[in-house]
Amino acid sequence: MERPTIERWDRGAQWPLLVVSLVFVAAYAWPILDPTLSRSTQRLCSTVVWVTWAILAGEFATRWWLAPRKLDFLRHHPLDLAAALLPLFRPLRLLRLLSLLTLLDRVGRGSLRGRVGLYVAASVTLIVLTASLAVLDAERGGPGPIQNYGDALWWSIETVTTVGYGDMYPVTVAGRVVAAMLMLTGIGVLGVVTASFASWLVQRVEQIEEEERGEPATVADVALLREEVRRLREELERRRA
Repeated sequence: MERPTIERWDRGAQWPLLVVSLVFVAAYAWPILDPTLSRSTQRLCSTVVWVTWAILAGEFATRWWLAPRKLDFLRHHPLDLAAALLPLFRPLRLLRLLSLLTLLDRVGRGSLRGRVGLYVAASVTLIVLTASLAVLDAERGGPGPIQNYGDALWWSIETVTTVGYGDMYPVTVAGRVVAAMLMLTGIGVLGVVTASFASWLVQRVEQIEEEERGEPATVADVALLREEVRRLREELERRRA
């Protein structure tokens, strides 16, 4: 029996993995957004979180086993590795979902700029939402100002955009770890957006210059022009005669 390659595994596992991750997000977020849940419902959500973590960690281990160069695979997938090795650090559990951004590589099949735009839009939305849940999970009940999801979402938006008003801030160790990661993400996102915008401007200027100069002549255009010149010469010679 032929051993499956990592490429075939990725193609077959991406969509089931997405479903598992969405279940994980729902089970993780529900108790955070609704702290009045009964103990039995909270235990059920916790069980679902652990089961989905086991599935995601097992999928990562399978990809590592299928990789021909295992050390290179670990170096090229640091986020997946961190997501598999941080099951006990509750506020960072949502890192597991961020590893699924590789799914966008199979969705965005257009131009490079279109794919970059898709990555940026999807990753920023995902990062803001997950960071909001993570920081609220770490900060709720503490002495800091972040005590509900609205405050957490506002803090995530102003942090990822590097605005930082200072009205909302984490005070716990776990919350500050989430904040540090979100700050680094915000810097990276701004760099990608700036580079994409600059690339679009350069291409637009080149298009305008080409339109002003006119379209470059093709071989067929040159052949038609030569034929027209030949006919004009023949017509002139006939009139002279």
